[in-house]
Amino acid sequence: MAAESGHRSLFGEILDWMLAPLLVIWPISVALTWLVAQGIANKPYDRELGEMARTLGLQVATEPAPADLARRGRSRYALAPEAAALLRADEADTVYYQVLGLRGELLSGDRHLPVPEAEPPVVPWELHFRDDEINNESVRVAFLWVAPEGMAGGERRMLVQVAETLGKRSRLTNEIIKGVILPQFVILPLAVLLVWLALARGIAPLNDLQRRIRSRDSSDLSPIDEQRIPDEVAPLVQAINDLLERLDQSIRAQKHFLADAAHQLKTPLAGLRTQAELAQREIDEGRSSPAELRRSLKHIALSSQRAAHMVNQLLAMARAEDQQHAARRSEVNLAVLAIETVRDFVPRAMEKRLDLGYEGPEASQASLRISGHPLLIRELIRNLVDNALLYTPAGGTVTVRVVEDPFGQVCVLQVEDSGPGIAEAEREQVFQPFYRALGTNVDGSGLGLAIVREIVQQHDAEIAVDDTRARRQVEVDGAGPGARFTVRFAAHPLATSAH
Repeated sequence: MAAESGHRSLFGEILDWMLAPLLVIWPISVALTWLVAQGIANKPYDRELGEMARTLGLQVATEPAPADLARRGRSRYALAPEAAALLRADEADTVYYQVLGLRGELLSGDRHLPVPEAEPPVVPWELHFRDDEINNESVRVAFLWVAPEGMAGGERRMLVQVAETLGKRSRLTNEIIKGVILPQFVILPLAVLLVWLALARGIAPLNDLQRRIRSRDSSDLSPIDEQRIPDEVAPLVQAINDLLERLDQSIRAQKHFLADAAHQLKTPLAGLRTQAELAQREIDEGRSSPAELRRSLKHIALSSQRAAHMVNQLLAMARAEDQQHAARRSEVNLAVLAIETVRDFVPRAMEKRLDLGYEGPEASQASLRISGHPLLIRELIRNLVDNALLYTPAGGTVTVRVVEDPFGQVCVLQVEDSGPGIAEAEREQVFQPFYRALGTNVDGSGLGLAIVREIVQQHDAEIAVDDTRARRQVEVDGAGPGARFTVRFAAHPLATSAH
């Protein structure tokens, strides 16, 4: 179950990212629609309410004298019966009115209608609106200040207010919301369906690409056709094609390497078989002597030694190419490895009458350290020294040298010999597996320098090949120019590593 939950559907993720905003925007749309509908519903009713307040204000401003009002049987500033009936004629809502005198006293209307809390600047006949409550019921209030006719001017004005409950407004608001929101219940599922269909059609090329890749044979590493894929997927397909190309090259190189390894192993194994069959035949015929048996056993031992050396080199090559093995790095004292390697090869150098020596700081005096895999770096030094001993004639010299950068940035390893050297045209080819320089009859595996280059690459180092001696001097004294292999490692001072 954990493995299944780890997979993510691209189709589902895109669908989620497209539908999630819709689900978030829809409630916002409903809220905005309600606000807009409320504003639309208020406008006509505010206009009507304002006209009622203005009409009442005109009546208050033109109120006749008290004697005339007495003859008509009503008090000053009280609405005419027909005007009061007009205010109460609305069956859907309750309408309230109020007239306050110059000192704020109630002159006419409903006592419970509140006055404005924060009075705006008093401008005669300027109409204002506010939302308020009467008896815990929400109302919309239109109010204005009136200057009655025949009174002395001044800052004091009479307040006229008309209030109305919100029944009609709420019904109109709800009708507008229903007219806008209800169609969305049809449009939203339709939009989801269209999005799903569009995504299914858009991802179809990916499904086709998946089928084409799955239908391939395991040995088919040819590039994927980039003409039939969307532009958005082209970089991914190009990366896959690049990987296929590198994989194809790696497999071809491995096949070539295995073929060469089989060919190289065939010679010592054939020698083993031949010498064994020859010794067996001589024993069967009764013609074997201790000297002849000793010679056959010597050839068998030599052939088995060559085969063992070839197998060891193949194993070293595999270790050098193992990325995980090379990634396990630690701090390495290059001088220690160089000195130990020279000591290991001293008996072989004495057997060939070669002068093998070391130049550089002592193990305890080395001030620089490199970061690497000790086993691989030791293998690198061994292969360089082994190669130098193979190609240096008797009486020659082989020198292993460690040079420390005074600025503490680089640690250099050099292995030089007094052999025939390497021509400039072959200095790159000698690092190829199973390649041997022309004109030499050295019995080697052809893998030593290939292993060296692989280890150098694993440690992000640099390797260079040049002559030990100048070619003009070689022409004078007739000795070989020799070969010098120089490997440069990035290093850091010992004091830095200690912290």
